[in-house]
Amino acid sequence: MSKGTTAHPAEAHRQRFALLVLVILIGLNLRPFLTAIGPLAQAIDQRLALGMDTLAWITLLPLWLIGIGVLLTPSLRSLASATTLLGLALLLLAAGSALRFDAQSGTLLITTAALCGLGSALVQGVLPALIKQHFARKVPQVMGIFSACMMGGGALGASLTPRLAASLDWSQALALWSLPLLLALGWLGWKVRLPSTAAVAIPDGEQRMITLPRSWLLIVCFGIINSGYGIVVAWLAPAYMANGWNAAQAGELVAWLALAQTASGLGLPLLAARSLDRRPWMGLAIAMQLAGFGGLWLAPASAPILWCMLCGAGLGGSFSLIMVIALDHLADPRRAGTLSALMQGFGFMLAATGPWVAARLYHLFGDFAAAWQWQLGGLLLMSLLVLRLDPRHYPRVMRLPTACEQPLSAPLPASAAAQSNTPA
Repeated sequence: MSKGTTAHPAEAHRQRFALLVLVILIGLNLRPFLTAIGPLAQAIDQRLALGMDTLAWITLLPLWLIGIGVLLTPSLRSLASATTLLGLALLLLAAGSALRFDAQSGTLLITTAALCGLGSALVQGVLPALIKQHFARKVPQVMGIFSACMMGGGALGASLTPRLAASLDWSQALALWSLPLLLALGWLGWKVRLPSTAAVAIPDGEQRMITLPRSWLLIVCFGIINSGYGIVVAWLAPAYMANGWNAAQAGELVAWLALAQTASGLGLPLLAARSLDRRPWMGLAIAMQLAGFGGLWLAPASAPILWCMLCGAGLGGSFSLIMVIALDHLADPRRAGTLSALMQGFGFMLAATGPWVAARLYHLFGDFAAAWQWQLGGLLLMSLLVLRLDPRHYPRVMRLPTACEQPLSAPLPASAAAQSNTPA
């Protein structure tokens, strides 16, 4: 299953299958706590009188804490096993959802959002390195599956929660999302056997990775993608509910967006797996976002499902691809995981400003058109940055000017070296 493992091939296959099932179960549970809020925003505000700025914090704070938490995971990986960290992540997510059962204050709702954000942070800081290590020749495919499940879980959260809230109290409907998390936790303890590794201090080279311009290019791209996700998750449903849609209709709109994310999050990495240069597919993902956000701005009532599906397809595909691209840069799973953690950590903190900026723009202009324009500007910047992601230059741009760093002299991208040297 990993380098140095001497398990029988059949047993190694079973271990990989168990890990893949865990990736699917975790992915499905990472977004309902976020996507369920938008369709219920009106009901939440009626009971708790939070106002738009406070409601924005229910999305902003988890994204910000995901960023902080993901940055800490390289250090945590040197103190605890991946199994322990994933178990803790699932417990935090389950607790955050369960505590919403009788939410009577905005403080409690925001606290539960923080718990879920920390749990999501641990997952997203640990899983990419595990995928790189155990599925080295299938990184685009497995990252695509993970992203698709994450977006699919978001679709379920947006579509099912308003329907549950029609029969139950909205806080009880939110709390029900703790149940599938217990299933994932049970599978982790019952079936998944990750090899134990001794605690290792973080090498100086990994600590210095943040000084590389390429790290910051990836951070900005990741931040723009997830800023768009945060904006639509927080405000797409309220934007249409302000125009007369009910909660169930608005939830279906978010569900269409998340379903398109699911399909694209799986499909684009599969298509991109045929070439080490992922830029053409990233360009397609950006183009779909430009069309979708442009439609929400210029003609929101003419084809709302189309605009949402274009936004979703672009967001899902670009999220999956940027995760794969980050792992492509380095052959070593630990270093690749650290780069992914840096990208996600600072990127999520950048993305967290999106829902808040959208709320402020709403106060200034009275509608959400300016929020869609804000995201369009970010996408134009990202389209220029993506041009620099030439895989032929990965060894050069990731070389650190330090004596203790191993030189990266291979002429092919790091992912190619991993694919040629590591068994499936």
